[in-house]
Formats: sequence, structure tokens, C-alpha cells
Amino acid sequence: FFFLKHSKREIKMRKIDSTKVRPLKSEQLLRIEDHDFALRPGFGGSPIPVGIDVQVESIDSISEVDMDFTMTLYLRHYWKDERLSFHSNKNRSMTFDGRLIKKIWVPDVFFVHSKRSFIHDTTVENVMLRVYPDGNVLFSLRITVSAMCFMDFSRFPLDTQNCSLELESYAYNEDDLMLYWKHGNKSLSTDEHISLSQFFIEEFSASSGLAFYSSTGWYNRLFINFALRRHIFFFVLQSYFPAMLMVMLSWVSFWIDRRAVPARVSLGITTVLTMSTIMTGVSASMPQVSYIKAVDVYLWISFLFVFLSVIEYAAVNYLTTIEERKQLKKRGKASGMYSIDAVQAMAFDGCFHDTDVDMDLTAFSDRCEENETRARAASVSNVDTTRIKRKRSLKGSMGRIILQNNHVIDTYSRIIFPSVYIVFNFFYWGLYI
Repeated sequence: FFFLKHSKREIKMRKIDSTKVRPLKSEQLLRIEDHDFALRPGFGGSPIPVGIDVQVESIDSISEVDMDFTMTLYLRHYWKDERLSFHSNKNRSMTFDGRLIKKIWVPDVFFVHSKRSFIHDTTVENVMLRVYPDGNVLFSLRITVSAMCFMDFSRFPLDTQNCSLELESYAYNEDDLMLYWKHGNKSLSTDEHISLSQFFIEEFSASSGLAFYSSTGWYNRLFINFALRRHIFFFVLQSYFPAMLMVMLSWVSFWIDRRAVPARVSLGITTVLTMSTIMTGVSASMPQVSYIKAVDVYLWISFLFVFLSVIEYAAVNYLTTIEERKQLKKRGKASGMYSIDAVQAMAFDGCFHDTDVDMDLTAFSDRCEENETRARAASVSNVDTTRIKRKRSLKGSMGRIILQNNHVIDTYSRIIFPSVYIVFNFFYWGLYI
């Protein structure tokens, strides 16, 4: 009795298991179990044509540092497999999701030079298979792919980059599979609202070619080409305009008194350090290429102008010191308690003192003492007259001081530096734009 009961249970379980492996209704209609889909359609005959069309949904990012781009697109394959033909009274196609893909033959298209790629799976895997009664098949999927773009930064940021996404069959060469654009140049379509923060997309185009591998032969390859022109306004605000301001700020030192050593030196060092910071910031966001970029040319020339303004004051400083020493040797030690050696005065307050100016001030001081002595003995009306003369004498002395402290190098630098920088800008923007 126990043996009979156990045998009935085994028979019942076998019946349940047999229903699990029974083909689905759609698989029965397509007769999937009757064919070997490990082989391509028309195996042993002419190559199977596989048409491709692409709709670009978005260009997500462009990375200059990694030299790659990320694109989201709809990739559609078209081919004919007579093994999937079925009878339909109304000639309607059947649409399936990704579960049937693993049971039939599909083209093995991959992206050449891709770094990362994935099929979107929210809320379900974004894959669609549509089979027509005559055996024509449409296979569509939504993919995001990151691929290499060989960029040339010699004109950065005034550059235009040409990138391409390349499609190719991995296993089947041109003897087994012919890959082509389904609708010619119209096979590539884009969303009208595609935009990038730093680039303007100039054009999209589709092309085809052949790729040769020494071990496996020739393969059909399709190209999605697009040109990217960089928006320059961001870099004008972040790099070019600050560099211009620093160069012009360095020219202010040409109008500062040559005796004001702390003022002119601190201004020169500040502009040099600011230019170094701007150059470092630009280099940090760029790949370490071995050639000179357009922005490097501008920043380095601007840095050279700022550096030369510091060197200019070093020359003025040195020549002024030499002149003062020569004057002291010719005239000897200046008379009067208010006269002091120029070198000693510079050691006290850090400023240059022309000998002529100091002597004029000494003479002016002596006149002031005489005027004060006379003023004590004179009347009130004479005191007013003396004050007016002192003011006029002071104004004349100050004007003479300003003229005498205007070094000839500063005078020429006020004209030469701006003129050369303007000429450089004309040549630079005319060459790169």
C-alpha cells in the first residue's frame, strides 16, 4: 500500500513539472523550438543585411580631462529571419519584451572605443522586439554609452572638437553580416532640445566604412559624427578678462613715484601672484597635454607683461641709485642740517631721495626760518604777506619735485607697454577666431 501511494505521488509531480517546460504560446507560434538560433539567418549563404538607425536622445557630458563623451540613444536593428515568420490573417506584427531576446538570434553590435555602457532598466529593461509575419524583425533598445573622443586642444578654448560614436559587429565579418544605415543619411535623428553648457552642437552626420583586423578580416563599421564648437564667453569671464585686468593693473606702477618703493614692489608682486593663480586654475581643469594651447599663449604673454613691469621698476630703482651716488660724488656732502645722504635716507624710510630735491627742500627750510624771524618783528600785515609767499614757494617746490622724480624709463613704459599689449591682442584674436 505504501509503495503504491509513493508511485502515485511521483507520477503527479512529473505531470506538474512537464507543464513548466511546455513552450509558451508565442514561442509555439514562432516555432522557436524547431530551429537552431545559434546560427545566423541564411547560414552558409550570402551575408545577412542588418539595417541600423539611431535617435540621439541627449549628450550628457563632455570631459576634456578624460577625453570622452557620454551619450544616450535609441539603437534600432532591422533584419529578416524567415525562421520567425508566422501566419497572420490580419498581417499584424507581434511585440515582445526582453525575455524573448535570449532565445533567438540577434545582431552582436557593439560600440568601438567605448569605456562604459548600459541598457536602461527603469521601470523594466528598455528593450523591444517586434516580429512581422514575413519574418522581418525590429530590435530596439535604449542605451547610455561613454566613448573616447580624440580631442585636439591646440586652439583651446577657441576650438571645435569632432567626435564620433562607432558601431560594429563583434563576431561576424563582412562575409557573414552586412551592417548599413537603414535610411541613409536620414537614419540618424536627434532631439531638437539637445544642448550643452560649454558647447554648441554644429552638426550630426552618419557615415560608414570598413575596419580591418589581421586575425579575423574586414568588418562593416558605422559612424555617428558630430562637431562641437566651444562657447568662449565662460572662459572670457574666468581667464581672459582677469588676465587683462592684471596686466593693466601692473601699468599703474609707472605712474607711482619712483621713490615709493613699498608701493611699487607690493603692486608688482600682487599682480604676479594673481596671474600665477589664474594659470594654475586653468591647468587644473585640463588634461596634461605636451603641446601649447591657445589659452596658454595668452596667459603666458600676459604673465610676461606683468613680470616685465616688475623688472622695469628694478631697473628704475638701480639707475636712480647710481645717479644719486654720482651726484653726491660731484657735489660732495650737502650743507645744512636738513640735508642727508640719499643712501642713508633710503635705509631709514625705504624711499629714494634725489639730492637736488633734498637741497631744494633745505633751501626752502632756511627761507622758512628767516621768514619766521622777520615775522616776529614785523606787523600783522607783513605776516599775511609772508604766508602767501610761503604757499607759492611750496607749490613751486612740489611741482619741481614731481617732474624731477619722473624717470625716463617710466615715461617710455607708459606708452610702450600698452601699445605692445594692444598689438598682441589684435594678432591673437585675429589668428584664433
